[in-house]
Amino acid sequence: MALNSVNTNNGAMVALQSLNRTSDELAATQKRISTGYRVADARDDGAAFAVAERVRGEIAATQSANEQLGGMKGLLDVTQASLGNVSDTLKKMKELVVKLADDSITTEQRTQYQTQVKELTNNVKAFIEDASYNGKNILDESVSTLANTVVRNGAGVTYTFSGYSALTNIFDGISTANTWDQASASAALTATGALSTAISNTLTQLNNFGSYSKYVDSQITYNKAKMDAQESGLGALVDADLAKESARLQSLQIRQQLGTQALGIANQAPQTLLSLFR
Repeated sequence: MALNSVNTNNGAMVALQSLNRTSDELAATQKRISTGYRVADARDDGAAFAVAERVRGEIAATQSANEQLGGMKGLLDVTQASLGNVSDTLKKMKELVVKLADDSITTEQRTQYQTQVKELTNNVKAFIEDASYNGKNILDESVSTLANTVVRNGAGVTYTFSGYSALTNIFDGISTANTWDQASASAALTATGALSTAISNTLTQLNNFGSYSKYVDSQITYNKAKMDAQESGLGALVDADLAKESARLQSLQIRQQLGTQALGIANQAPQTLLSLFR
């Protein structure tokens, strides 16, 4: 092949190839800087992108599970608040029932105490019936099912716990307390009496729902920690090192300028052949 030819310019072809490679690298670097990702799509690294998409799906699913758990936490908090008020009211009622168990009080005093007891029993019923969250009440089976299941993680695994029929097991036993005479009041205060049973049932359920709430809180905390770990791993897999890419960008820009100049010089080489014909 002729070394001096106007048809074939090897220097220009080499310079053009080098310039094209630099332009491709520059475009890739600019893409990393503009997106913040080393792997922005499958063209950058198909295997890494596939893994990243799977992890992103898992994070989204776990976040969704945490949202559902948050709703269940709200329901459990409302339920505990209701039972706490019921417990406080039953303690006040016990003070009055002790007075009703005293045979020495007058008829007028008994009537006054019974009136106060009636208001307290009304409060107990109201606290139970008002323990609703997002239209659900797990203390009143007349408006909600007492079986409760919530998704606890991104894999769809569920957590199940039981509600409690508080109207039947707490309120019904003391609903007629305003009619108790001395004997009935005394019987209600015994270990197996109506009032003692209502108080015991309330405290037992406070403990149960407290345990349910603690479990939900722990699961939410764990899910958050898991998502943080997944986000960290995802970042290590696909995020760009912007400091490194910035330095590389400047280097490639200089190479592009030099490549453009080299191509210009190579394109001028055939012009020197014209001097031979002067």
